Formats: sequence, C-alpha cells, structure tokens
Amino acid sequence: MPLKLKNQIEQQVKRIKKAQNERSTLLSQTVYVGTLGLVMVLPIVAGAYLGHWLDSLSAGYSARWTLSLLFTGVVVGMFNVYSLIKN
Repeated sequence: MPLKLKNQIEQQVKRIKKAQNERSTLLSQTVYVGTLGLVMVLPIVAGAYLGHWLDSLSAGYSARWTLSLLFTGVVVGMFNVYSLIKN
C-alpha cells in the first residue's frame, strides 16, 4: 500500500509541475488579445480606405464603395477572429 501511494503522489507532482510549466503568462495572453484585435480592425480600416479611394475617383459625392467595403471588412474581420479562436 505505501508503494502504491508513493507512486500516486509522484504522478500528481509530475502533473502539477507540467501544468505550471504550460500555464500561459500575462504577456502571452496580452499578445493573443492584441492579435485578435488586429485581425478584426485591419480589414475594416483597409476596406474603409479602399472604398473612400474608389469613391473619390467617381464624379460627385458617393459613399457606395466606402459602405460596401466597410461592411465587407467587418465580415472578413469577424471570420478572421472566429478562425483564430477556433484553432
């Protein structure tokens, strides 16, 4: 019985040490959240700038491209965040 108990305790100690070594740090969590924000915001901003540039090429006032590409950027950004979280 004491030998069995000793083996169980040793296994638990190994599991605890492994869990401590694999624990994510504050820095890694901050980088992950920053990456999520970046993959969400970058397509939105790129779509808005590209849409504004395309609208400036047409005569008169138009916001058709800006709004269309802004909405497309939101959809792409949401897909990016979903795929990053899923993996």
